[in-house]
Amino acid sequence: MHDPRPHLGEPLALDLLDTRWNEHGQPQDLLTDVAGLGVWLTSAGLTDRATADQATLDAVLTARTAIYDVVRHATHTALNEVLEHGRIRRTLTDAGPQDMVDVPDEVWLPAWLAADNLLRLLAEAPDRIRQCAHPDCVLFFYDTSKNGTRRWHSMATCGNRTKAARHYAKKP
Repeated sequence: MHDPRPHLGEPLALDLLDTRWNEHGQPQDLLTDVAGLGVWLTSAGLTDRATADQATLDAVLTARTAIYDVVRHATHTALNEVLEHGRIRRTLTDAGPQDMVDVPDEVWLPAWLAADNLLRLLAEAPDRIRQCAHPDCVLFFYDTSKNGTRRWHSMATCGNRTKAARHYAKKP
């Protein structure tokens, strides 16, 4: 099954949020079943580290809600609960210091990785985490533009639609 989402390639936390989108005014959700989870795990490059099963789907859905709560409502309790399922273990190897992801219950690994990724984004530039400015779009993106003023997840879709609507609204 191919990934049907209109926007791919965001950091893992935002990519998880983007498993929900609107298509022709209808809400879509990739994570309604285990097959959709398999598509997301493949897209995220996690198929060698996680299994697409109901327990993993439940954990990923919990993480998606927690990440959304942080990004949209600045509430962090649920995210901290997801993060409780793992940790970064620091070790010294022959190659030097190394940070190792330690998630004892493997069903929580994708969820924990997405939550950890959100922490990194928040540490780097929290103001660059954005939701698309188009009123009908629910997608998120990490603004990597030089001046930090990107408004749409995609100029080719939402940006053009917004500008076209504004243009036609001005016509008599």
